[in-house]
Amino acid sequence: MSSVAERRPKAEQTSSLRLARAWFSNPWARPRFLPLVTWLYVLWSIVPVIIAIQFSFNAGRSRSTWQGFSLRWYLDDPDLSLLHNPLLRSAMGQSLKLALFTMLIATPIGVGLALGLARWRGRGSGAGNFLMLFPLVTPELVMGSALFIVFTTLLTFVNLGTQAQLLGHVTFSISYVVIVVRGRLFAIGKEFEEAAMDLGASPVQALRLVLLPMLAPAVFAALMIVFAISIDDFVISQFLKGGADSETVPVLIYSNVRAAPTPALNALVTVMLVFSMLAIAMAILFHRRFAPGGRGESAVRDFARLEI
Repeated sequence: MSSVAERRPKAEQTSSLRLARAWFSNPWARPRFLPLVTWLYVLWSIVPVIIAIQFSFNAGRSRSTWQGFSLRWYLDDPDLSLLHNPLLRSAMGQSLKLALFTMLIATPIGVGLALGLARWRGRGSGAGNFLMLFPLVTPELVMGSALFIVFTTLLTFVNLGTQAQLLGHVTFSISYVVIVVRGRLFAIGKEFEEAAMDLGASPVQALRLVLLPMLAPAVFAALMIVFAISIDDFVISQFLKGGADSETVPVLIYSNVRAAPTPALNALVTVMLVFSMLAIAMAILFHRRFAPGGRGESAVRDFARLEI
């Protein structure tokens, strides 16, 4: 009896070990630690940002000791607040100006390149696709130094500052537009265009009335991506800046972070974060409003009615 009683706990222990091993090793079971890891990562990423935003409302000059709530660093301080400090306002204006102009220039070029590269079949198409991806795989430090050499030795008519920074931002942003739009192009296929042309539409009408409306969510997403990348860029903006009037927000933060900055710098970062979040919210709302498969299919049906 004693031997049976001794074997029973051992058998129960072995069974428990097998159940535990199966619980951990089953790849098809419900994820157990993924939500925990995800929330830990989210907290690790967001908590420092929340702390930085909090101290932008600090009443004192400290960026580590809370001294009460105030809008001093946004509006009230007559010399150092974001509203009254010309250096901070200039950096914010430069970042927004570069981001907006980069959006307006890089997105149409990227959409045209995406359409051309998606339909290019023949000699040189592989090299064209590789060159389109080249800015993505090139280290930004190499890209910045190369553009600096080009603008200071070859294209000397381009002045360092806003002109050079804008050209640099457009150069590396076009690839992101092409990637996003080409992905949507491959998902759409050629069926809608071919159907529209079979029903009497010209190639230009099929492109304008069918394909471009279906590409609208991808184009808007590309706009927002270009905005976020441009407004956040540091390396190329640093290499190609001229004087203090061409300093962007990332460059200003880098040049002041080792000194003793006031919470006004936190206020500047908070405002730029609000702009980025508004852009993301607009992209989400636009995507929900103009979901893929709406206006393009409606145009095809209109051509069908005309044909009938």
